[in-house]
Amino acid sequence: MKRITIALDGHASCGKSTMAKQLAKEINYVYIDTGAMYRAVTLYAMRQGYIKADGSIDEAALEADISNIIIMFVYNTEKGRLETYLNGESVEDEIRTMEVSAHVSPIATLGFVRSAMVDLQRLMGEAKGVILDGRDIGTVVFPNAELKVFVTAAPEVRAQRRYDELTGKGLQVDYDEVLKNVRERDRIDSTRAISPLRKADDAVVLDNSHMTREEQMAWLRGAFAVASRD
Repeated sequence: MKRITIALDGHASCGKSTMAKQLAKEINYVYIDTGAMYRAVTLYAMRQGYIKADGSIDEAALEADISNIIIMFVYNTEKGRLETYLNGESVEDEIRTMEVSAHVSPIATLGFVRSAMVDLQRLMGEAKGVILDGRDIGTVVFPNAELKVFVTAAPEVRAQRRYDELTGKGLQVDYDEVLKNVRERDRIDSTRAISPLRKADDAVVLDNSHMTREEQMAWLRGAFAVASRD
């Protein structure tokens, strides 16, 4: 089999990262969590006070500081997972909180943020044998990816999955708040002026609203097998 680039795009909380991580491990590919990169930038902006109490962003300050944001992925052997590092600090758990989720879509709409992250993603994935998931991987970052998958599910299903994930970590969250966040992120992601969320013309659609994780993985393995044939 030839080594290819795999692009998984789709809505928030539809399981893209989970599927990508598992497939990458199975086929010995490098997994690049692009969503975590934007979450890390959001966390940095929050820590620096660039996101104000009313939710507005000090764009000039963040743009002037963007070159000081260093993001990398490191495998934690003790926890058995890939972790996101922000300027040398593991922030894997902190970037998954509802507070970060509430601000990540507006941060991701900023042109200078997207430009910086796309450049980094292309650098990470230029050697093939990579899986990336996000909103614009197949349309902007790697438009020539050999396998493009657009993943989606009903908002209520995605909200329930997100709710279960957060409560499973011991966090106190409200389902209605999670559903509101999912719908708002869909709206922002799909209507932003720069690199909006959309299905690439040559992407295959995976609606996993009523699929088990095993069924999703079986589908993805099949798609990979076809795309990677010599």
